[in-house]
Amino acid sequence: MTVREPHLAGQTVIVIGGSAGIGLETARLAVAEGAEVILTGRDEDRLKHAAADVGAVRTAAFDATDGARLDGFFAELPGRVDHIMVTAGRPYYARLADLDFDDAGRHVSGHLLLPLRVGRAATGRVRPGGTVLFMGGTGARRPGLGLAVTGALTMALPALVANLALEIAPIRVNLIAAGFVDTPLSAELLGDDLDRRRDQLRATLPIGRVVTPADVAALAVHLMANTALTGATYDIDGGQQLTSP
Repeated sequence: MTVREPHLAGQTVIVIGGSAGIGLETARLAVAEGAEVILTGRDEDRLKHAAADVGAVRTAAFDATDGARLDGFFAELPGRVDHIMVTAGRPYYARLADLDFDDAGRHVSGHLLLPLRVGRAATGRVRPGGTVLFMGGTGARRPGLGLAVTGALTMALPALVANLALEIAPIRVNLIAAGFVDTPLSAELLGDDLDRRRDQLRATLPIGRVVTPADVAALAVHLMANTALTGATYDIDGGQQLTSP
């Protein structure tokens, strides 16, 4: 029987927002594929548990939208890394009449300025051919009530990623655009409607099941390992866009 070489053997992966959900599952798979992982997150206790769970070699607890803390984190790294994945952030839903402009501004900053900061910090820190990988979504591509801010950012991220791929080449930059993923964040956002949403998706998605963090992690690791991929957006939603809203 042929035993294949792990896809990320000897490499180092940073997951910003790696203490739960998609980030944590990506870290887990990266370790299984031979990588060392560095996790960051806001909650220090949850981050410690996540690090112990996957065997992270290093952690740093800070808010990724704090530019000074983010820059300090990269400045303090002991050496170069191979991949950075950013899963920090959450969607912002509010109708225009209820819009809190301060909250909306922080959301816009987190989704547009954070990638720019990470992209700039990656130069000189990520080895040539390595990856900077961001998370986006597909659900807000369709206009809807309360989706003005998140919808605009959904459409902006692919353009930002494509431009970063040129700016910081030969470092590669890609975007994963997910539909509904069964994560703790989804549970928090949906509350009592979570089970109803799961049942609805199982009944309507072409794949006949709900997308999980492990599904997204598998795509993320593939994008890290395949050195021909850069500047593109990769949808993973189980066919959600093919069905009625």
